[in-house]
Amino acid sequence: MAAVSGIVLAGGLGRRMGGVDKGLQPLRGRPMVQWVLERLRPQVDEVLINANQNLETYAAFGHRVVPDDISGFAGPLAGLHAGMKAAAHPLIATVPCDSPFLPSDLIERLNRFLDGHDLAVARTGEQPHPVFALVRRHCLESLEAFLAQGGRKIDAWYASLKVIEVSFDDEADAFRNINTREELKGA
Repeated sequence: MAAVSGIVLAGGLGRRMGGVDKGLQPLRGRPMVQWVLERLRPQVDEVLINANQNLETYAAFGHRVVPDDISGFAGPLAGLHAGMKAAAHPLIATVPCDSPFLPSDLIERLNRFLDGHDLAVARTGEQPHPVFALVRRHCLESLEAFLAQGGRKIDAWYASLKVIEVSFDDEADAFRNINTREELKGA
């Protein structure tokens, strides 16, 4: 497998959680992002954290922090864009900061199906999980053009690429993300 840069997407505003930085919210005594990092780190050759606030706090986890180049908290594609520009490797994996139970074999399984495609994305049942993806670095030019035209929807950009959805039906709970304070308490 080619070398992989992993990007933890922690650049959002956490609106559904009352405007807090979701990645730094405690889950079982530790920040959610710490759980994500522990699951992702063994699967990749480099870890980057995309964050737009609390940069020093994120940097304390021992990985390079890259903020969005596009202003206004433009969503996960802006985080992917910043990460792709900073990444050292030809494959880029993305995971959100609010999914602490992500599969320990996520990258290996996505990579198994990437051949002949630009991007592999996790799916459970009929539901794709677009921020759990493995994308080829050569897609950066396409992403930059999409963002320059005002595009922000991840599904719309994916539609312009050769994408394969990879089933994770055996690990459906691993993709549970924590968006609200109630979901955080339940986890």
